Amino acid sequence: METIEKQVRKELFLLKDEDYKKFTSKLIPTISPDKIIGIRVPVLRKFAKDFSKQKESFLYLDLPSHFYFEENNLHAFLIENLKDYNLAMEYTEKFLPNIDNWATCDTFSPKVFKKYPNQVYEKIRKWLKSDEIYTIRYAIGLLLTNFLDENFEKEMLRLVANVKSEEYYVNMMIAWYFATAMAKQPEETLFIIEEKSLSKFVQNKSIQKAKESRRISDETKKYLETLKV
Repeated sequence: METIEKQVRKELFLLKDEDYKKFTSKLIPTISPDKIIGIRVPVLRKFAKDFSKQKESFLYLDLPSHFYFEENNLHAFLIENLKDYNLAMEYTEKFLPNIDNWATCDTFSPKVFKKYPNQVYEKIRKWLKSDEIYTIRYAIGLLLTNFLDENFEKEMLRLVANVKSEEYYVNMMIAWYFATAMAKQPEETLFIIEEKSLSKFVQNKSIQKAKESRRISDETKKYLETLKV
């Protein structure tokens, strides 16, 4: 009898798109092309949604790790389909150390987390102190997507500003966070940019991304230009 891993892998390879594999390989240089099947994200999400209705999906979620990029993404999308917060968080914490690229990190966001902002925020505070590159990036990404509107707190800006890293994929997410925060919470965010406490790369990249935003006024963009390091 085939294991759940082999069974699912066969089904995933039926969804392979060779052109998309080449495209994905260029986008994610940190992953060997040998580990990429080549499945478009909407196709994989649909597969995950259908698979999540089967009890065997929990056998898949209990696997400790996966070989292929899309297998990891499938794992993430199965977690997204969980409606129970505690279960989703339990599987998320087990999964985070297995994330090894920016794409898996950035496409993974359980919907149920939006219903429990206080509990998720406490987890984020812990994840920001992790030694894992993509756990830190994931935490900042959640602050960007789920905590810059009605759940925003000024202290969150300081939490992200205090993350000091030499890792490109961490620093890029910090820059995206502050650029987005400039559009959504301009007064509080501008103070961080003005004090120039961020690393040179993050400071300048945050300003660059903010200048590319259509949600920020030309006047503000001109002022941001004067704050480059």
